[in-house]
Amino acid sequence: MKSRRQFLAGASLAAAATVVRPALAQRRANVSLPPSAFEAMQAELLRLYDVDRTIANFDAAYYGAMTKPVHAAYLARTAWVNRYNSTFLRSAVDGVPRDPELDKSRAAVARLIGASLDEVALSGGGTEALYALIANYRPLKAGHAVIYADVDYDEMQYAMDHLAESRGARLVRVSLPEPHSRANILATYDRVLKDTPRAKLLLLTHVSNRNGLIPPVKEIVALARSRGVDVILDSAQAVGQMPFDVADTGADFIGLSLHKWIGAPLGTGAIYVRRQRQGDIQPWLGNRIHDAGDIRARIPTGTVDFAARLTIPTALKVQADIGVDRKFAYLKGARDHWLDRVREVPGIELMLPDEPGNYGAISAFRLPGMRTLEQAKAAQARFVARHRLLVVAKAGLASGPVLRVTPALFNTTAELDRLAAAIRAERRLFA
Repeated sequence: MKSRRQFLAGASLAAAATVVRPALAQRRANVSLPPSAFEAMQAELLRLYDVDRTIANFDAAYYGAMTKPVHAAYLARTAWVNRYNSTFLRSAVDGVPRDPELDKSRAAVARLIGASLDEVALSGGGTEALYALIANYRPLKAGHAVIYADVDYDEMQYAMDHLAESRGARLVRVSLPEPHSRANILATYDRVLKDTPRAKLLLLTHVSNRNGLIPPVKEIVALARSRGVDVILDSAQAVGQMPFDVADTGADFIGLSLHKWIGAPLGTGAIYVRRQRQGDIQPWLGNRIHDAGDIRARIPTGTVDFAARLTIPTALKVQADIGVDRKFAYLKGARDHWLDRVREVPGIELMLPDEPGNYGAISAFRLPGMRTLEQAKAAQARFVARHRLLVVAKAGLASGPVLRVTPALFNTTAELDRLAAAIRAERRLFA
């Protein structure tokens, strides 16, 4: 019979290793996927998932379904935590103290993003992580300006608005010019930073949940730093979808999700704060559960889904077996597959120019004549009812609402073709 420690440390990882096929761990440098390689990788990926296909789900930007090995590990962790309940939470289980077990998950995340353990704290998701960074940003003084853009996530915009209400900050809202080329985006941030001499904080979204824009992050962070402006980077849609290293971003403060593209259980995320800057994020509402010098003081410390957090290393193991470079190439290939089949449809607006580095899995479109959020929601409902496809109505862009499409690793080529056919069929819905 396995000991408690053996069970916690090894069972779920062994399960992952037996299900994920070695073929998925080919050379990570090979980021180009010709059609034959795309189809071969799809066949391998489909074996990892057990999802309902009554409706073809193109909403992977919401959260990522767990693979079979991750789901099995989560069920096992849940059963274990339930069996030992507060004896585990009080570190009374022989050989399995709570915080060192959770630190295995923190350490796995730190390795993933190129950070050290003391620069990472687990959170209840990307939104919680970013609220913690924005609301508790210490250097902000009354009269300082804070900047955010229309492509940023709604709740993070609300958090920036809260800085005006609670801290006396001046809000500067930016509508990024379309087309969203990298040159246009960089010029816009350069201009707004020059025009806002009292700017102190900039919210920057690594991958937009609205239309999938990937801005030139490192260049924007450098521009901001040259003017004494800190950047809080929203990498909720980036980590796990694409290659990621904190050093490559240049950002000192990053919020990330683990239940989106990593495919960890719901309610998992993390913050990164560079060690030398941790004093600039205040403890959460005066939190003294952890010492003020501990990054974990910056996150709420209530009772959480401990089983979900203990499952994080298994999710990261599955990701490593797939290979993030190949995964990113595959997701871009899925995006290109449906989009290439509607490019020439009269009146269809596609939101992103096809520049290298400008996009990943997420993209969006407008049907001809679709100008209001109510129309976009009606189109979403029609795609579900008539075509059994889930695309998502998204507001927030200055140019108007869109229908967002986010292929998942479990979508099939046939589903991508159905999506393209449905877009062609509905092009006159509002015309």
